[in-house]
Amino acid sequence: MNQLDQLKAFTTVVADTGNFLQLAQFAPRDATTNPSLILKAVQSPDYAPLLKETVNAHRGQPLDEIVDHVLVRFGLEILKVVPGRVSTEVDARLSFDKAASLARARRLIALYEAAGIGRERVLIKLASTWEGIQAAAELEREGIHCNLTLLFAFAQAVACGEAKVQLISPFVGRIYDWYKKSAGASWDEAAQAGVNDPGVKSVTQIYAYFKQHGIQTEVMGASFRNIGQIQALAGCDLLTISPDLLAQLQASETTLERVLDPAKAPAMPAVHLDEAAFRFALNEDAMATEKLAEGIRLFAVDAGKLDKLIQEA
Repeated sequence: MNQLDQLKAFTTVVADTGNFLQLAQFAPRDATTNPSLILKAVQSPDYAPLLKETVNAHRGQPLDEIVDHVLVRFGLEILKVVPGRVSTEVDARLSFDKAASLARARRLIALYEAAGIGRERVLIKLASTWEGIQAAAELEREGIHCNLTLLFAFAQAVACGEAKVQLISPFVGRIYDWYKKSAGASWDEAAQAGVNDPGVKSVTQIYAYFKQHGIQTEVMGASFRNIGQIQALAGCDLLTISPDLLAQLQASETTLERVLDPAKAPAMPAVHLDEAAFRFALNEDAMATEKLAEGIRLFAVDAGKLDKLIQEA
């Protein structure tokens, strides 16, 4: 049995792609998208007609509405292939605007529902800023489930748990990137691999805390750089994996052991964070502060590029 099939025995496998034509071969349960993945997809000849068709159908509407139609169109195509849920992201430029994030999230859900897709099959992605987390708390109370992304700090995870969000996406690879860059020439790849990888350690801590305290929020490791990081998180609730890494797992027949297990979660004291405590804890974490800001900037740039493509279509 290959490692991908072994992994599916104790972790829900999610495909991290906007390329729905690639999905079927890996049989993931769910799929996630983000502005960068959608931008990459619409620039491919395979998807250019779909972009043009969607834009033509909604020409004359405000640009932000056409963008949402494009995002939902990709989500609808993905949902034809995966049996579970698709994650669709609210514009990263709204990451510090709770009211605008709420409006955009509700509109995305309305578009899915108008297309016959129930809200239980959609996760609204929001950045794990204080404003994003509070918007998610409100949406969850309305039965709109959320995936909190760009999550790098334990404080962000705690706040998401308190907000009772459906799912969080801690970014393993980007945490690893920061520590590797920070260490420079002194970085020891072998010593920092597997369970010692800083991104893996972050997700392991969050997973253990949630299981220890009965927090129902699902933990989905994301942004992987190599299959070693995935193997070290086998047993996590979900893992969202790029097609390249899914293919590597599929090609390996090596035995895969479960690493994360709720029964083995160590005792950890409960933490409560109000807004001031959240902001201070995040500020104290240089890695998380830098990567959150950088992530929002990068997604905002790609959202702007998608806007431009749509205007030119």
